[in-house]
Amino acid sequence: MPSVRRITVQLDYNDIRDLRIITVGENRIDAAVAITFKDRMRELCEDGPDRVLLDMAQVGFIDSSGLGAVVASMKQLGKDKALELAGLSPAVRKVFQLTRMDTVFIIHPSAAGALGNDVADAS
Repeated sequence: MPSVRRITVQLDYNDIRDLRIITVGENRIDAAVAITFKDRMRELCEDGPDRVLLDMAQVGFIDSSGLGAVVASMKQLGKDKALELAGLSPAVRKVFQLTRMDTVFIIHPSAAGALGNDVADAS
């Protein structure tokens, strides 16, 4: 009988005022974890505040599947909730810029900056 390998994604959350901060505890969001990431994001966002911040400070790499999972997570929230991003590394920021997704998301330099509505320069 073949063994089944369960893929996990480390996502932790903390609610501060009207904001749910979800911290990605992985250094990669790629095809290997994209589906699990999207499913876990749905679980964490279902009953939370209307404003969700994805803290990606630990993420050093994202591929097209990972980017798709982040976009799908935003769409899962619906019209009444917002997904914002924080802490993008230069490599991850470049992927968002090349795909013009930096025009779709509010991107903060850090999770702490998001609490003060300090928006990153998109250039």
